[in-house]
Amino acid sequence: MRYLLLIYTAAQNWGHPAVLRTLAMQAEGRAELTAQVQALIQEIAESGELVGGEALADPVNSKTIRVRGSAPVATDGPFVQAEEHLAGYFVVDCESTERAMEIAARFPDARFAAVEVRPVMSSSGEEM
Repeated sequence: MRYLLLIYTAAQNWGHPAVLRTLAMQAEGRAELTAQVQALIQEIAESGELVGGEALADPVNSKTIRVRGSAPVATDGPFVQAEEHLAGYFVVDCESTERAMEIAARFPDARFAAVEVRPVMSSSGEEM
């Protein structure tokens, strides 16, 4: 089953494509986090679990659209009633929800903000 791993971070920590908090770390700490992510991505690519993923652009360039009545209303930013925003995503194809959660927990972002694990429905929606 495919799972969408949504990487969240707080706007004040955003520094595309890395979290500013990691930039403030000593070089050794940054290198360790980078190595952890690279090793995880290599592992899930080699296992065939990685389907794809992308970092998203700086949220300052985002707009959120809501339709109220019949008129669309645009606001600056990606914010949906919270200070954290979606910073990027990965799609993985795993045997179980537990495995997808294990992978999500290994992203450093899970320590600093959050990583959401959401099943991806097939076009038939039978698995839901």
